[in-house]
Amino acid sequence: MTKQQANWSPYDNNGGSCVAIAGADYCVIAADTRMSTGYNILTRDYSKICKLADKCVMASSGFQADVRALQKQLAARHLGCVFTYDAVGSYEKVGYSSQGSGSTLIMPFLDNQLKSPSPLLLPAQDAVTPLVEAEAIDLVKTVFASASERDIYTGDKLELVIINAAGIRREYMELRKD
Repeated sequence: MTKQQANWSPYDNNGGSCVAIAGADYCVIAADTRMSTGYNILTRDYSKICKLADKCVMASSGFQADVRALQKQLAARHLGCVFTYDAVGSYEKVGYSSQGSGSTLIMPFLDNQLKSPSPLLLPAQDAVTPLVEAEAIDLVKTVFASASERDIYTGDKLELVIINAAGIRREYMELRKD
């Protein structure tokens, strides 16, 4: 076996970032549209947001084959909620979250702006943020503009999905293209 064969892996982190903010009567879900491998940009227009039901979407970043497999499972079972989860299967209902390559840049900013209480404090707090919908949308646009300046795997275009009583709407914003 050659050294190249020994280092080969079928898994690849395709980068990108996603954010979700839940309010009392809305949810804002956003992700960039860049898909990369290493230092190569595979495409600048890849949606990381999948509609699962009339008012249920999922945003994911990372290895896109695993993401697609999860999307198919959830769509087949008609399940969906806003949760954050990790690779070992732990999950938690939260008021906001960020995942992906830019999350280390985005989460401290969200924590500062939304002042999330410690999950160790009792009693348990509602998993909603105090922002009105327009403020949440502006915050998401700001954190993605900032992350795309510093994370080479986040960029090109921001896709926002806003879910509220009126239904689902999509908005787009250009991000850094380099």
